[in-house]
Amino acid sequence: MQKTFGMISLGCDKNRVDGERLLGEIEKRGCPVTQDPYEAQILIVNTCAFLNEARKESIERILECNRYRSEGKLEKIVVTGCLPQKYVSELFPELTEGDVFLGVSDASELFPALERAYAGERVNAVGKGTSPAERLVSTPAHYKYLKIADGCFNHCTYCLIPMIRGKYVSYPMEELLAEAKALGDTQELILVAQDTTRYGEDRGKNEFAALIRKLSELDNICHIRLLYCYPEAITDELIEEIKTNPKVLKYLDIPMQHCEDRILKLMGRRGKRGELVSLIRKLRREIPGIAIRTTFIAGFPTETEEEHRAMLSFLREMKFENCGFFAYSREPGTPAYKLKGQVHPSTRKRWVRELYEAQAEVSAAKTAAWVGKTLPVLADGYDKIGYVGRAYFQAPEIDGNVSFVSPKRKVAPGEIVSVKIYSAETYDLNGIVEE
Repeated sequence: MQKTFGMISLGCDKNRVDGERLLGEIEKRGCPVTQDPYEAQILIVNTCAFLNEARKESIERILECNRYRSEGKLEKIVVTGCLPQKYVSELFPELTEGDVFLGVSDASELFPALERAYAGERVNAVGKGTSPAERLVSTPAHYKYLKIADGCFNHCTYCLIPMIRGKYVSYPMEELLAEAKALGDTQELILVAQDTTRYGEDRGKNEFAALIRKLSELDNICHIRLLYCYPEAITDELIEEIKTNPKVLKYLDIPMQHCEDRILKLMGRRGKRGELVSLIRKLRREIPGIAIRTTFIAGFPTETEEEHRAMLSFLREMKFENCGFFAYSREPGTPAYKLKGQVHPSTRKRWVRELYEAQAEVSAAKTAAWVGKTLPVLADGYDKIGYVGRAYFQAPEIDGNVSFVSPKRKVAPGEIVSVKIYSAETYDLNGIVEE
């Protein structure tokens, strides 16, 4: 089979890595991959099912792709990822636009399933395959994701992940080290999982800090960024590793989801507001300059206006470098779905807007403080105005950027340059390269 493949990947960076394993299978077979869906003979739609809006988007994209059968060269659509993993029994009979359905770890079944599809079948191969180590990286060459575990055993009451991806499973350390080495020269290796800080606990011992140390010993890895670090699992050992390891960026993504004790308990989250405050202060005391990113859910069932105001106060007090906010999504099958006191959708939207407004004030003050200073910036690429890159406190795609000019020489993607900041926006910075 020598067909031209295309891929549309939706959802999180963990989903992206799953998609890259499918691309690795395609590369291994010697098939070309195109970025233009009109040129693809086989289109893979890598779906997300975390929230209802994500499920709607996934189905809309599949339906949209189907039109390429008449407008382009499309012959087959492969539906993969979280959506078929959780809902294939409902999807397969109804979503006839899909020719092949695969789950989150079925990359090895891609070509056998396609052979059957070209023979005239519609194929449901969800849960039938394995996920090989080979990947075709879809990010710019200088930064890559390393998924260190799959599944989750936190059982937050609003979340479908354990039902989609199952129990937490850490990937063997030796396999992760081999995969990281095979990624080649990497300025920024970004560690991801549903909860990175639990790495190894399913095998009896937390080995997250040990994994970071081993990865930092690889010559091809320049820097390591840590995402999805749950607050109650941030140990003194991990703090010491971030503090003393020169390859670890002084940045932590810590999903908190709320700050008020009553709501945290209803969410099934461990810890309380006082413990979150203590952790944040400890991190800033032990690791000067550390950037903390977090996420919050607005409008959880029974949440009151007073608790929402308390979260606004928490944001202004803690002054996080970066924050994301989401309106609570009532997901069938989760314990929170059955809770009485569902907050009206218009209230949820208003609360999200107010949270973003409060964070914008904090972020604007944070970026303004960099004006006149010089920062190391990792160049990501070039736009119409100049170069675009990121400082250590900016993760790709979720945080702000540094836009800069370089009057004296060209800057290659993946190069780290010293940029003097001359102006700031709410989330972004502008500067010029200092020679």
